[in-house]
Amino acid sequence: MARLLRVIGIDPGLRVTGFGVIDVASQKLNYVTSGCIKTVGQGLPDRLKEIVTGVIEIIESHTPSIAVVEKVFVNVNPQSTLLLGQARGAAISAAVLKDLNVAEFTALQVKQSVVGNGHADKSQVQEMVKRLLNLPSAPSTDAADALACAICYAHSDRLASRLRQVTSN
Repeated sequence: MARLLRVIGIDPGLRVTGFGVIDVASQKLNYVTSGCIKTVGQGLPDRLKEIVTGVIEIIESHTPSIAVVEKVFVNVNPQSTLLLGQARGAAISAAVLKDLNVAEFTALQVKQSVVGNGHADKSQVQEMVKRLLNLPSAPSTDAADALACAICYAHSDRLASRLRQVTSN
C-alpha cells in the first residue's frame, strides 16, 4: 500500500493568510480543504495572534505530516516586506508549535512546479491548481497559492523518493 502524506500549504499574509491541505499517495494528489484566515481591521499583535491560532486550528483539525510555506521575496516597499515576514513567522511558529517540520519554497519554485512557468500570474496558478486537484471551480488566489505550495512539496518529495530508489539500486 502506498504511503499517505498529508501536506498543509500556507501562503502567509498579514491581512489574508491562505491555507490548503492535500493528501498525496503514490502519483495521486487529493484535495482535503482550503480557505483563508482573514485578519482585517485588527492591530498588528492581534493579527499575528489570529494567524497563529488559525493555523493551529487547521493543523489540529486536519493533522498534516508537514507544513510548506512560501519564502518571502524582497518587495520594493521594505515596510511591506517586513510585515509579510512577520506574518510568515507567525505561520511557521504555529506549525512548529504543533511539532511539524516546515519546508520552504520560493514563489518561482512553486510556480515552476505547478504551472511550468516560474513567472506565471495568479490566474494561471489558480487554473492549474483547479486542474491538478480536479476541483469544480478555482479557489481564491490566496488559497490557490497555498495549495500550490503543497503541490510543489508533493512534486519535490516524489522526485526525492525516485532519486533515493535510483541511488539505492
